[in-house]
Amino acid sequence: MMPAIPAEKSPVLAEPFKAPESKALSTTAGVHLNNEGAFVADRTSDAGVAVQAEGSVNAKGTFKAEEASTTPAINEQNVAHRFSKAAAKYNSIASIQRVIAEQALANLPKALQGEALDIGCGTGIHTQALVKKGATATGVDIAKGMLAQARKMYSDPIFVQGSAVDLPFVDSAFSTVFSSMALQWVSDTRLVGNEIARVLKRGGVAELAIMVAGSFNELRTARKVGQLPQADTFMPTTSHWLTGFKQSGLNLQRVITKDYIDSHSDIMALLHSVKGVGAGETGQKQPPLTRRDIKKLAMAYSNITGVGSKLPLTYRVSHFRLEKR
Repeated sequence: MMPAIPAEKSPVLAEPFKAPESKALSTTAGVHLNNEGAFVADRTSDAGVAVQAEGSVNAKGTFKAEEASTTPAINEQNVAHRFSKAAAKYNSIASIQRVIAEQALANLPKALQGEALDIGCGTGIHTQALVKKGATATGVDIAKGMLAQARKMYSDPIFVQGSAVDLPFVDSAFSTVFSSMALQWVSDTRLVGNEIARVLKRGGVAELAIMVAGSFNELRTARKVGQLPQADTFMPTTSHWLTGFKQSGLNLQRVITKDYIDSHSDIMALLHSVKGVGAGETGQKQPPLTRRDIKKLAMAYSNITGVGSKLPLTYRVSHFRLEKR
């Protein structure tokens, strides 16, 4: 059971958290929009990580997405369980996630004021970074194991169990909402947008880094080449998130989509990196890979990537800046 939080330290808390189930959508699109509203390609490399970007926009400047398809439901309880299991070793293996979060934090002003919320706070390392920027920070996560680690490591932020589609906070509680590499496990873009808009104060901003469709393409292709069943988690596209945010009334200030490319020494290290950070919930039961399957996957992966001894794995991430007017 989550320990009670003193009322005087948590004025923004609302009703207790109840984890819902959510459905995911899958299409393919990528978008770039600068602060002036012009579509741009961003090819900046951050912290030595290879970065590529792609855009999908029609001649009139409107976002074009393929027809959505219904996919297996992602159960938040299962996601919470996987991330809780990964909590103790998460910081030591989540290197690419750390790079992405550092970019998202750099997108925020150097100094923050007022209350800040970190959605999907995990072990709290980035919630603490919000404190260092000057905010009174609260971290929320669905995984009890992650929250336990966060409370062991940091005393300044408040850490609360809760879902991004049912945030346990009162209306207009935060000046800043931050999230990095968490919202893709929810996948209901409209509900996420509504909740962020609800808890933000008027004039408040949200800086969100969300993994989108197009991630893990190398692994998906290798499974196809090796004639192995697919086992990926379905994620919305950038354009689906844009639609969800627009429906919530949030104003889009900027979105840049980047490919962050991680690399691994062999196929087992790559698979463990995905499983180790909790990214294994697909909405359906998957048969375990046999030794023969792993050999086939390793050979297919090396053949399709052709990058010598290192195996790349792409995380496609959209960096959104939103404002509540």
